[in-house]
Amino acid sequence: MAKQTVLITGGAGFIGSHLCKKLLAGNYIVICLDNFITGSRANLEPLAKDKNFQLEVCNVSSTINIPGKIDYVLHCASLASPKDYLDFPIQTLKVGSLGTHNALGLAKKKKAVFMLFSTSEVYGDSLEHPQKESYWGHVNPIGVRGCYDESKRFAEAITMAYHRVHKLDTKIIRIFNTYGPGMRHNDGRVIPNFIDQALGGGNLTVYGNGKQTRSFCYIDDLVEGILRLMVSKENTPVNLGNPAEFTIIRLAELIIKLIGSKSKVIFKKLPQDDPQQRQPDINKAKKLLAWEPVVPLEDGLKRTISWFRGLN
Repeated sequence: MAKQTVLITGGAGFIGSHLCKKLLAGNYIVICLDNFITGSRANLEPLAKDKNFQLEVCNVSSTINIPGKIDYVLHCASLASPKDYLDFPIQTLKVGSLGTHNALGLAKKKKAVFMLFSTSEVYGDSLEHPQKESYWGHVNPIGVRGCYDESKRFAEAITMAYHRVHKLDTKIIRIFNTYGPGMRHNDGRVIPNFIDQALGGGNLTVYGNGKQTRSFCYIDDLVEGILRLMVSKENTPVNLGNPAEFTIIRLAELIIKLIGSKSKVIFKKLPQDDPQQRQPDINKAKKLLAWEPVVPLEDGLKRTISWFRGLN
């Protein structure tokens, strides 16, 4: 049986690079597209000599032109951390709109399955808890986070339009907070921030009172869910995340304990429109994909901290 080809936009990023590795191990041919605005070439170095791996430097918001057969188009390209999308709001909107349009066009041309990597941020500062896929969200479209939230909401809308009008086989993943080895130490998201601060002996910065919650999914669990959704028959959005909910202050205290740091927690003003609660309802993923996370937060943090120590 001939190998199937998977094209991944944003494949040099944190999630994209883990997915590239897993797909290559699963005997797929992988084409990675990235313009390295936030992705890292170092993430792809272990793959460079694999004959089934191809890297194309490409801004998917401009154009995508890849010859040959493609079976799956996974649109992972995005500026996903608050630091990145606040620094590059226009590029964030472009990759969610123009980039998604171009990736969908490629999938249509190649008669490929299309998968959109969306986000829990489509729910905004949610009024529903936990968040089900049926919830429409509570988003400020003109706030500072709107560039990211609305880019993903548009991406979902155009993906479903292609599914309905062009009968394209589409998948939409709503990813909740994911962490693990391979994250940038200056990523701007809470786990790398806390680990970086604690390893450096500095204070951990908590925004607001620290009582806001997040649900953290280890990268290996997420990738497994992605692969199961990729080959499923489901076309509507599916939450992928860990339903175990933690307050930010509890997370900070756990990371200090695991590192053995003498760091203290300091509090700063909560950013505009920062969600107060984030917890996925994953019943749909359990039923359709027989998937749920298996890595407890403490175990995943130990692996992630060990990887961060190796950077120093």
